[in-house]
Amino acid sequence: MKTGLILSGGGARGAYQVGVLKAIADMHPKHSSNPFSIISGTSAGAINAVALAASANNFRLAVKKVEKIWSTLHVNRVVKARGIDLFTNFSKLGLSLFNSGIARGRPLALLNNDPLGEMLSHAIRFGNIQKRVDAGYLDAVAVTATSYATGNSVSFFQGKDSLKRWRRGKRIGVPATLGIEHLMASSAIPGVFPATKIGRQYFGDGSLRQLAPLSSALRLGADRILVVGARGHNKSKISTRRDHPPSMAQVLGHIFNSAFIDALESDLDHIMSINELLGILENEAPHFQLDRLKLVDLLVIKPSIDFDDIASEHVGNLPSGMRRILAAMGANKKSGGGNLASYLLFESAFCKELIQHGYKDAMAEREAIESFFGLNAANGIVKWA
Repeated sequence: MKTGLILSGGGARGAYQVGVLKAIADMHPKHSSNPFSIISGTSAGAINAVALAASANNFRLAVKKVEKIWSTLHVNRVVKARGIDLFTNFSKLGLSLFNSGIARGRPLALLNNDPLGEMLSHAIRFGNIQKRVDAGYLDAVAVTATSYATGNSVSFFQGKDSLKRWRRGKRIGVPATLGIEHLMASSAIPGVFPATKIGRQYFGDGSLRQLAPLSSALRLGADRILVVGARGHNKSKISTRRDHPPSMAQVLGHIFNSAFIDALESDLDHIMSINELLGILENEAPHFQLDRLKLVDLLVIKPSIDFDDIASEHVGNLPSGMRRILAAMGANKKSGGGNLASYLLFESAFCKELIQHGYKDAMAEREAIESFFGLNAANGIVKWA
């Protein structure tokens, strides 16, 4: 059986995934290779996915490399966040109004993420991905981005030669040699980071039109899938009252939630419903032809934390320019906009705390994880993977 890993988007929340992966690595023998046949990532999850694939020969070492990326983060390593940089970007947005809203040269965005591209180019050895595939450490790794030209959700995948491109509705799978441009495109949060050109089209964040986040892993051959969720445990009660209208940050936070989280949860519900239906058919009509439908073993690790509360405690770590902008937009606990800040808080203290929570949540599900991977809890032996 082939195991798939789904790493969703979520900006700075992607650090939580690292904690979950770190716990899974600790449950495996020390020098185990990558336990996932197919790794699929979107937005921040794409960065983690490709980094894992590039070091698939040693899973624990791969996770340590990804952890180092997130643990040493600073906003200035992700975007140009000086006052003059922010002023320049806002000026370009204003000037674009005199050119039908189209940028001259670089695509429009609130933030310049060139530092992120430079950092990832040095941190990830993209040339190793095909070596790991050829050596049999994984079948494929996929990165999903959204085409601004067509509206298609495009999964760029690198893997075995036997894997073919696909098209189903607005979902497309395209074989590619993955590079920094694919990561920059997949993580280009609309309006925040600039679109990235791949081939003849510009692409943005893969979460935008990704209605079925699990589909790429299934198309690439996964029989069972581990999903790391990104929706935190919101402590707000249904009766919670706010006497003021929602702040801009609160509105944008809900938009980000819709893009990064809702589609994943909807797809999980869809897969689980199909599993239930197939289970009934197998019992009641064992000779019924199921065509391409198959049972998919799912394991979902969900955050037990409230990302909003944690983000509100760390907003003060941001550079003054970004801090002032977020404050003006209401990105704080009082105004209900801590949600937005949790996506943009690329600071080591915030990321380290999320890694710790991810590790803790995964360890709380240790029995389920060991059963999923067929691990012998007594001696760490893998029965099958």
